Amino acid sequence: MLCRVVWHQLPKQTGRCAAASVVALPRLAKLPLVNPTAFSQQLRTMKVYTKTGDKGTSQLFSGERRSKDDSVFMALGDTDELNAQIGVALTHFQTLGVETTLRPGLEFQAHLEEIQSRLFDVGASVATPLSSAGQSKIRRAEFEPSNVTVLETWIDEMDEHLEPLRNFILPSGGGMTSCHLHVARAVCRRAERRVVSIGDEDVDPVVIQYLNRLSDFLFVAARFVAFLEGKTETIWKKQDKQA
Repeated sequence: MLCRVVWHQLPKQTGRCAAASVVALPRLAKLPLVNPTAFSQQLRTMKVYTKTGDKGTSQLFSGERRSKDDSVFMALGDTDELNAQIGVALTHFQTLGVETTLRPGLEFQAHLEEIQSRLFDVGASVATPLSSAGQSKIRRAEFEPSNVTVLETWIDEMDEHLEPLRNFILPSGGGMTSCHLHVARAVCRRAERRVVSIGDEDVDPVVIQYLNRLSDFLFVAARFVAFLEGKTETIWKKQDKQA
């Protein structure tokens, strides 16, 4: 069967410029076929580096260029670090073995992956300042309030498996995945502070709510993973004060 690759222009809301599909050609049809060498060269032109940021500026989703030390890019950097740290925790959790085959464990993995995707949406929203971006851009980057509700539901579900918290716990002792999640929680708090520093006039308040709730999720998640692994959490001990 003869085939050719057809490129389709995609709507703006997809976030992609074009997509390819393979179309079967009628027998003996004299239609031009894509040269494999030319096609591979075309793919190679989609480079990671653009050199547009070589002078210390970068472009927001709104099209505006700002210095890379702008508060928006600082917030985006912390959000990216948070996403990567969650990825470390997820990858380590997947190496645990039998624990991850339990239904709660499988659901937990899916939740972390969902959060990683939502953090991309957080970044898009943060990169679209409300005071300067056009309305069409703002609508495309709008962050859904339902995402906050989803986190609250997951927190409540995990909490049902845990003993009530009667003492402060240290970010250690619950196993390696639990520790990674505690690090993610701390990074999440930093990302939240960075986003708040941008200013109310430029940030969707739902994004701030989401990051605030996400840090709560990550704290409970660290405890939940310790529960799945059968690890004992380390309790904070008061300091001895001199009489």
